[in-house]
Amino acid sequence: MNLKDIVRPNIWNLKPYSSARSEFKGEASVWLDANENPLNQPYNRYPDPLQSSVKAAIARQKGVAVENIFLGVGSDECIDIVYRTFCRPGVDNVVAISPSYGMYEVCADVNDVEYRKVRLGDDFALDVDALLAATDANTRVLWICSPNNPTGNAFDANLLADICRRAENAIAVVDEAYIDFSSKPTMLRELASLPNLIVMQTFSKAWGSAAVRLGMAFASKEIIDIFNKVKYPYNINQLTQEYALRMLENASQVQQWVQMLLDERGKLVAQLQMLPIVKHIYATDANFVLVRVSDACDIYQYLCRRGIIVRNRHRVELCEQCLRITVGTNQENVTLIEALKEYGK
Repeated sequence: MNLKDIVRPNIWNLKPYSSARSEFKGEASVWLDANENPLNQPYNRYPDPLQSSVKAAIARQKGVAVENIFLGVGSDECIDIVYRTFCRPGVDNVVAISPSYGMYEVCADVNDVEYRKVRLGDDFALDVDALLAATDANTRVLWICSPNNPTGNAFDANLLADICRRAENAIAVVDEAYIDFSSKPTMLRELASLPNLIVMQTFSKAWGSAAVRLGMAFASKEIIDIFNKVKYPYNINQLTQEYALRMLENASQVQQWVQMLLDERGKLVAQLQMLPIVKHIYATDANFVLVRVSDACDIYQYLCRRGIIVRNRHRVELCEQCLRITVGTNQENVTLIEALKEYGK
């Protein structure tokens, strides 16, 4: 793969903004370079534009090099920067599985990029040949969410690697927002051998930090260097960086949370299977389950009236009469099941 042939020419030639904190690195006793207010320390100073301490902690946690990490304001910034880096508006296209996470298509529309959907097969299986057949000379990105949202299933790592190798003139993005809940391995181990691979993860799910808005993209140094040219200078604020460092020091607690949610997921599925209104429960590798019910819209409205909010996916392709149910606490799950037992009475 020749990265120059995939990156937008204006981005390849872009001279990035040079911030005060990128021009001088190190310690000093007097800071008079960035027009900051000298009062209200320490939050009067601009944060580290490259989040070096946070990336070092993530590198230790994930087993990747710092130079292979990009941090965004949630995964949404990571998604958007892929479009802004690789896709020429009104010219290029991307290919994605369907159904999948809606922000891929929204960002395509925002960036004026054609979005091509490839429908999943039976039991939401991924057809590699169909995915690649939808590409052409102007395809710049393939989007694959694994475990997928809203279906919940994860795809085989060998299959994903095969897509990367066969789509050598495009970027393959594997979004692993839910990977901590899956028995399948992360694609991070493939970064060194697949130069067109980008892996996305997030602090929003297993790390219980959706409100903080911190997403991660992992890729080759060459791709990360370009992302750092394109991103806004101080995209991750100081409070978020401090919070992330505290969370990364508490990784054992996160593993306990994941195990608790996996246990609760098993209990929830078992209880749902006993309900006559439940017609099918799809296998899941995530912290949610996709459930086909007798009347998704009516059951959704019934639960809303009971103060229980799930996600109605009835109008999503292949998800007719389906509700997506996030695994909650034991008490939340019990409350849901008790309400569903009373539905129709």
